Amino acid sequence: MLKVITGNEAAAYGALLCRPKIVCAYPITPQSRIPELLSEFHAEGLLKGEFINVESEMSALSYVIGAAQAGARVFTATSSQGLAWMHEGLHWAVGARLPIVLVNVNRPLAPPWNLTCEHTDSLSQRDTGWLQFYCESNQEILDTVIQAYKIAESVTLPCMVCLDGVYLSYFAESVDIPDQSKVDEYLPPFETTLAYDNRFRMFRRTPAEPLDYEQYDYMTNRYQLHKLENTCIDTALHSNEEFKLHFGRGYDPVEEYKCEDAEVVVLMSGSAVGTCRYVIDMLRDDGYRVGLVKLKMFRPFPKELVRKALHGREKIAVIDRDLSPGEGGIIYQEVKGALNINTRNHTTPVYGFISGLGGADISVELIKKAILYMIKEDPPEDEVIWLGKIKNVRADQDENTINIS
Repeated sequence: MLKVITGNEAAAYGALLCRPKIVCAYPITPQSRIPELLSEFHAEGLLKGEFINVESEMSALSYVIGAAQAGARVFTATSSQGLAWMHEGLHWAVGARLPIVLVNVNRPLAPPWNLTCEHTDSLSQRDTGWLQFYCESNQEILDTVIQAYKIAESVTLPCMVCLDGVYLSYFAESVDIPDQSKVDEYLPPFETTLAYDNRFRMFRRTPAEPLDYEQYDYMTNRYQLHKLENTCIDTALHSNEEFKLHFGRGYDPVEEYKCEDAEVVVLMSGSAVGTCRYVIDMLRDDGYRVGLVKLKMFRPFPKELVRKALHGREKIAVIDRDLSPGEGGIIYQEVKGALNINTRNHTTPVYGFISGLGGADISVELIKKAILYMIKEDPPEDEVIWLGKIKNVRADQDENTINIS
């Protein structure tokens, strides 16, 4: 069934089709429509599970942690400050190996107060161990929620599906909502593989005295988690291929667009990928050999797939909609790390652009300027290249920064 819906509504439909037993979420702009619509589904009898009202985001995650520990399929959603408030629980969910699916609507972290779009809120949770996926369109949001359950329950780890605030959460697009029967074929009822004793062992344990402390238990948990994370990319690839067979569409963890003969490529995530496709087409028509690499999966970071996509390029641009203050773009740092591990003599220039913070539009004009700048300048003059307008910055504060507005 085709239906014109927003990104928030696509996330809610995706959750509904997965038949969660427990849905628990607290409203926060620009995510509020997700729990609102799920509560409407519950009132109409479409959502057969329980919808639980709570007083905060931390309570929402705590409820689904408990329900997942008991073996139920669960769903929650949040954004920005709400995700930051969940931080302690995010670690609990991973350490206890709970396949929770959480939708995060990306929004800047305050101050200054801002209710639009930025990826720093979810990227700053990268070391919790949650799997992370970033969506380009409303169709991809609905489909990724379904895939997230498949992957999370296969590897018994929690999964975060991220979508851009405002640009996707509030904008409506035509979305194919699949039949329930087809989703049921792809995603059978959840049955936890963890034995009862193991599921509750960590919750029963209280902090021990130093002489009794089983030090190696924690170390073993983290060793297993690290090894498990490294298998997640194969699971994501397999789940995506299976999804294609059922629904006729899919989303690879790393997707190449017009990269076959590209000399320079742009790597980015989120809704602005669609804008970049348009720019690539436009520059191709002008004779430039440019390509796009879309990064859908951020955690675990698909190093080998990124290396393969970027291999042999003359120049690489990474456009981040996030910022690690003092370091630059978070994805830029990850890409540089991935390229340098196996190729210590790697000499391909990597240009790190920061753009779209606080909801600023990553427009056609800005992406085109970034690509032409990359082609012209060799090497980049700075590790952090600001792409867009910056107000009230004095010249003496800005002398080492290249601003493209």
